[in-house]
Amino acid sequence: MYNVRHTYPKKAWNYVMRQGKAQFGEGGLNHDVINSARIAGMVPQSVYPGLVGTSSKYDHSKMVEELEVVVKKHANPDVKVDPIWKSEVSAILDKYMGQDITEFTFEGKKYTPKTFLEMTKLKLDDYVTITSFTNEPYYKTFVLDVPDNFSNGSFYNLPLNEFVSNIDNALEKGYTLALDTDVSEKTFSSKYGIAVIPENESDETTILTEIKTEKKITPEFRQQEFENYNTMDDHLMHIVGKVKDQKGNEYYKVKNSWGSDEKYIGHAGYIYMSVPYLKLKAISVLVHKNALLKNTKKELNL
Repeated sequence: MYNVRHTYPKKAWNYVMRQGKAQFGEGGLNHDVINSARIAGMVPQSVYPGLVGTSSKYDHSKMVEELEVVVKKHANPDVKVDPIWKSEVSAILDKYMGQDITEFTFEGKKYTPKTFLEMTKLKLDDYVTITSFTNEPYYKTFVLDVPDNFSNGSFYNLPLNEFVSNIDNALEKGYTLALDTDVSEKTFSSKYGIAVIPENESDETTILTEIKTEKKITPEFRQQEFENYNTMDDHLMHIVGKVKDQKGNEYYKVKNSWGSDEKYIGHAGYIYMSVPYLKLKAISVLVHKNALLKNTKKELNL
């Protein structure tokens, strides 16, 4: 939440200076955390939980409503911009998330956010985002044109099969991956803990409880679904492993953030995402560069 607290002012600046012609609201992309930590450092969750008063759950809906009033007012090109908007944004963030942290004690030692980042020995430049789209050259970086990429982050573009192979390689090496994906499909089901792409539309319901044949995903079909908005950057999740069903079909074990209560039929907030679903709907993954295949690292000059 500390990095969320430091990302909202950046997003507000982008919105105001682009006179409202930009994305503003909840959510972002994986590299936003990296960008924030690079500038503002990091703090432990225990030091900055991002909750105030008796709040026990994260709900930024009211906070964002108040922020939108401020940024929309000052993004109006017919009104002279008053620098006071920055302090107004900060005051709203303080109100809902708590005041910013500049110094703290953790396990008996004093830190600033930047010295705490140094202590973790995390090297932020070691994390890269890979994707696969046919409208840009492979093995090059490009700025992905999705609304939440307000910070114009660059993505490494790979052929689709190589994109998937690098995800598999990361898991085999013991790394996890941050996933940006579309979750709007009827066959993405938190209730049943499954995300699949049936070959036949008539199987949309039965495939949630029975093993059915899935669609073969080509780079061309993936691109088509992205360009017609059937695939969008809806949600960020966390790929933590891989499993097989009774027939040997592989699925990615993906940690979600929508809760783990009994309505999820024992899946405890995890989704088993099929390889076809990932090939079609995964916008990108952020991962440590050492988790990439050797040939991929060489092609990308990493």
